[in-house]
Amino acid sequence: MSVDPMTYEAQFFGFTPQTCLLRVYIAFQDYLFEMMLVVEGVMLKKLDGIPGCKVSPSQIRKCTEKFLLFMKEHFDKLFAKMEEMLLQLVLNIPKNVLLPEDKVQEQYPYSKEEFEALQDELQQLQQQCRAEAALEQTLRAELEEQKVVKAELEKILQCFDGLESICREHGAGNFKESFAVLTQNCKKLQDVLKDVEEKSKKMKQHDQLM
Repeated sequence: MSVDPMTYEAQFFGFTPQTCLLRVYIAFQDYLFEMMLVVEGVMLKKLDGIPGCKVSPSQIRKCTEKFLLFMKEHFDKLFAKMEEMLLQLVLNIPKNVLLPEDKVQEQYPYSKEEFEALQDELQQLQQQCRAEAALEQTLRAELEEQKVVKAELEKILQCFDGLESICREHGAGNFKESFAVLTQNCKKLQDVLKDVEEKSKKMKQHDQLM
């Protein structure tokens, strides 16, 4: 069997020529085996009808196997010649023939260097696409985080709006001014509390000395 892969022929036929010939060889071989079994059966019937025949079925089987081996050896030689002829004259696409789907190669031929350059450019474009896809995924994640922060800020603004409405209802004036005054008062209270704590510590220390 030929070792040439014959990929161009496989592109045209839809199967490799070697596969086709292998199936033909197996079919012929199976037919040969079946034919020899039929011949053996006929011989057994004929000999069984002859009075005084001393040929046993085992002897007939040995003769059948020898004849089968003889036929197979000759068949292999003939098939090898037939295979060579079919691969060269029937299942072979000449080197100067271009399949219709490959006509574009004839119109736009490329050298090996140009093809390698195109492959390098293709790889670079693929890397850029992967980088852009990763960047897009990162931006989407940041956008989702911004949406969460925006929702929280809106809640805080709604809370301030509610407080401002309450202040207006109770005559507290502008909420921003009230909030500033409240912050100042809290700071004063913190200063007073700190002063009280310091005085308390001094009194405890004085009592301990007494």
